[in-house]
Amino acid sequence: MKVSSLARGLLSAIKSNARCSTRSHFTYYPTKLAEGTHDVQKMNMFQAINNAMDLALEQDSSALLFGEDVGFGGVFRCSMNLRDKYGKDRVFNTPLCEQGIAGFAIGVANTGTTAIAEIQFADYIFPSFDQIVNEAAKYRYRSGGLFDCGSLTFRVPCGAVGHGALYHSQSPEAYFAHTPGLRVVIPRGPIKAKGLLLACIKDPNPCIMFEPKTLYRAAVEEVPVESYADDLGKCDILREGKDITLIGWGTQIHVLLEVADLAKKELDIDCEVIDLVSVLPWDTQTICNSANKTGRVLIAHEAPFTQGFGSELAAYIQEKCFLRLEAPIKRVTGWDTPFPHVFEPFYLPDKHRCLTALKEIINY
Repeated sequence: MKVSSLARGLLSAIKSNARCSTRSHFTYYPTKLAEGTHDVQKMNMFQAINNAMDLALEQDSSALLFGEDVGFGGVFRCSMNLRDKYGKDRVFNTPLCEQGIAGFAIGVANTGTTAIAEIQFADYIFPSFDQIVNEAAKYRYRSGGLFDCGSLTFRVPCGAVGHGALYHSQSPEAYFAHTPGLRVVIPRGPIKAKGLLLACIKDPNPCIMFEPKTLYRAAVEEVPVESYADDLGKCDILREGKDITLIGWGTQIHVLLEVADLAKKELDIDCEVIDLVSVLPWDTQTICNSANKTGRVLIAHEAPFTQGFGSELAAYIQEKCFLRLEAPIKRVTGWDTPFPHVFEPFYLPDKHRCLTALKEIINY
């Protein structure tokens, strides 16, 4: 996939003095564009996603956008005005049937159409699990390359939002990370969301982009208006450091950036902060290079502890970097319970839990 020079120049390190906004359990740290980037517009994350889909529909006459309430703009407004612009034959509602949405998406993608399917909440993706895992991911392999549904992207709102409780708060990325044939990515803000979505739409493999829904409005950045695509399978080093590596993705990366600030201010600890970005495939080389450099690793994610994707990271780092580690790898995650409502603040891996774990690693 051809990646624009703009995409390669987008990321500059997030500085501790960047203007931030505070939400219920995290402080948002905006990504800053490279110096000299022109033609930008202030967008929140749902607007950046809307802009990406607008460009995809404009540039590819075969592209279709569909899902529950998508024709009306979607419950999070990500598809707002697109049906009016491109017509009800290309942007349309589906029945409330995630299995049917996935099956239809696979079918039209198999004919060469570019399919952009929305699953309204990640919590309801499980009825479509068989279609995605046993059909979409395996189509090319089972047909010996005769058929594929590579022009298929699932957009899936996920994660804690402050009041979602057990059926509107889950982070199921680890379920799909166990499936060869898929690509799974999670953005941390508007710039990344647009670049990742356009990359997924152009990628020759079926892709899932999990979108932290609390960031739809909380995340605001200056986003390039032109089309650009990020590299899939690559993580971002947001802050370089020498004492400990902090790894997260999605909303959690903003928690870790604040933890890095606190660690520097209170303990004079220099943290390297890495946004994993791509869960499948993930950037093993960059992660291991950082672990070998710092000798200490903390991984944090909202999903439950047991078999969360942090387990895979920890196991791989332990295997490849064992002789360079100065302390056991720690994971700070959600608990092994259904996602609670009133007790959500105690469930989430907030800055206090992460900072406590960091101190334990440093003092080991």
